[in-house]
Amino acid sequence: MALTATAKEELARVPVTRLSERLAEVVGILRFGGGLQLLPGRLIIETELDHEGTAYRLRSTLRDTFGTECELITLNGSTSRRGTRYVLRIMDGGAELARKTGLLDPRGRPVRGMPPSVVNGSVADAAAAWRGAFLTQGALTEPGRSSALEVVAPGPEAALALVGAARRLGVTAKAREVRQADRVIVRDAETITKLLTVMGAPKTVKTWQQRQTTKEVGSPSNRLANFDDANLRRSAQAAVAASARVTRALEILGNEVPAHLEYAGKLRVEHQQASLDKLGRLAEPTMTKDAIAGRIRRLLAMADKRAKELGIPDTREAVPAELRDHS
Repeated sequence: MALTATAKEELARVPVTRLSERLAEVVGILRFGGGLQLLPGRLIIETELDHEGTAYRLRSTLRDTFGTECELITLNGSTSRRGTRYVLRIMDGGAELARKTGLLDPRGRPVRGMPPSVVNGSVADAAAAWRGAFLTQGALTEPGRSSALEVVAPGPEAALALVGAARRLGVTAKAREVRQADRVIVRDAETITKLLTVMGAPKTVKTWQQRQTTKEVGSPSNRLANFDDANLRRSAQAAVAASARVTRALEILGNEVPAHLEYAGKLRVEHQQASLDKLGRLAEPTMTKDAIAGRIRRLLAMADKRAKELGIPDTREAVPAELRDHS
């Protein structure tokens, strides 16, 4: 779960200045990480976390923003439960904090979903609530056919509230019961990167996308195994090799790449299995096969020349060794 740890490390450092965002993040952590224990004459709040930075961030926010002190207990991993856990327990002032954050409704009853102040808040508040929920019960898997970003919810009401918050962010998430637990799941790669970005994890997005590209380009044999015809296989191999070179070319040239060459290059990268003829038909306006091939050749030549000037690896170095005969 290295990507999960990377995301949490970055999200635990996101600066938050607006009070409503701080409140939404705290609600996300407390609602998805623990519960309210109603005792005669007092209310105790307890939340359990698996990330040290999140634990200290929450303790600091509670003290500085709400004037609430909490006890932080570290539980070392055991044979039955791997990894260190961090328990934050509020013994005094729990009821006051619950009222301030909206975790108790006006009648003093625990809120099952999320407070109206968060559900009906701004887009930034929705992002903060998602950040808190992910820091507490989130997981990010490696890119691939089963890639997903998911959060385990304490109940169906909380899961649906998080789905609603995602909708405010322009993100489609689904609430499902999996292995007897309510979960909010996002599977589409583009949607995962968008959600990570709005939560405040652009570095994790970059890492996730790099691994996605490496998996797509670095294991061509898996994706080409379904081509029975030798000519189709060779064409696909050549397209994958060209895509790898074009990706490297765009990295080398950066902002220096001419717009028309960049457009052709991005078409090649976005449609790796497409023939040059099909790429031309996908272009707007439509281009001939020779026109798009010419643009890609000029892009690669320009990048290779620039790489030589800078003394860095050229575009051919980006092609997996087993495909260099096709580049």
